[in-house]
Amino acid sequence: MSDLVSAQDLDSRLEKHRTELTGYCYRMLGSAFEAEDAVQDTMVRAWRGFEKFEGRSSLRSWLYRIATNVCLDMLNAGNRRARPMDLTAATPVAEAQLSARPEITWLEPVPDGRVLPSVADPADTAVSRETIRLAFVAALQHLPPKQRAVLILREVLAWKASEVAELLGTTVASVNSALQRARATLAEAEPAETDTADPLDDEQKALLERYVAAFEGYDMEALTALLHDDAKFSMPPYDLWLQGHADIVGWLLGVGSVCRGSRLVPTAANGTPAFAHYHPAEDGTGHTPWALQIIEIEDGRIAGINNFLDAARWFPLFGLPPRLEAPKPEPPESEEA
Repeated sequence: MSDLVSAQDLDSRLEKHRTELTGYCYRMLGSAFEAEDAVQDTMVRAWRGFEKFEGRSSLRSWLYRIATNVCLDMLNAGNRRARPMDLTAATPVAEAQLSARPEITWLEPVPDGRVLPSVADPADTAVSRETIRLAFVAALQHLPPKQRAVLILREVLAWKASEVAELLGTTVASVNSALQRARATLAEAEPAETDTADPLDDEQKALLERYVAAFEGYDMEALTALLHDDAKFSMPPYDLWLQGHADIVGWLLGVGSVCRGSRLVPTAANGTPAFAHYHPAEDGTGHTPWALQIIEIEDGRIAGINNFLDAARWFPLFGLPPRLEAPKPEPPESEEA
């Protein structure tokens, strides 16, 4: 079928590209909500400009050109989303204070289903998962916007240099130079190589099962046995982050002791394992949303526990239930006559 389509079937053709465009815009912007806004703006611009689209490139390439321009416009404000580890040093638990920063400061989580196309080559899917990890997207934010676009298009989406040059209205030499600078900057940022859920193997499943049991049972000895010695614990929108067994346990047994009795429900975010964290409800029955936890696994142990505390934003986005009801008591066993 030709990529030159009529206006009547344009809507369905555009929708086929929504998920991959959202993934592209998420890597560019570091925000799930801004990525969806950018893609919606892209679709609107495509509708309005369709009569001028003459089929000189594929519909997909045309959409990426529009999406890139939308993202570059949004990034002109100079905002760079970050993780707490990008902004401050780790704080000893004895000196820990909660200081919130505005929402626009933070790199945001994203549901896998919003950014990973459901039908794709397994190798492509593996690359897609790898490149939406929190550490990788955070590293991308260190790049100037155009270098960011070049690196994503060339390294993640495997576009040819000539295709990227045409999209950006520049030369192949300029694209290659931008890619070289972007690679050098990314090498300095050194995003950690953490495991993706692609899918989880038996060892990873067992590790996460032990983590859930330790966290829900509030067993600090069992929990620390699962953590790397230098594991990180963060809590956006607070810029505080902790590192190492002593400080993480100190927090969980101190200010964080409100997490006793919590329940964890598995989900997936940023291509990696995640949990919806529910606190005991204030009315004493069931559990209510508290945080989205994204777990980073490295070399068979947990290297990072990223707690995104704005549950009112994240739970609806991930399609998570607004409450967990208390389990019904088991009926008493009938006595034999």
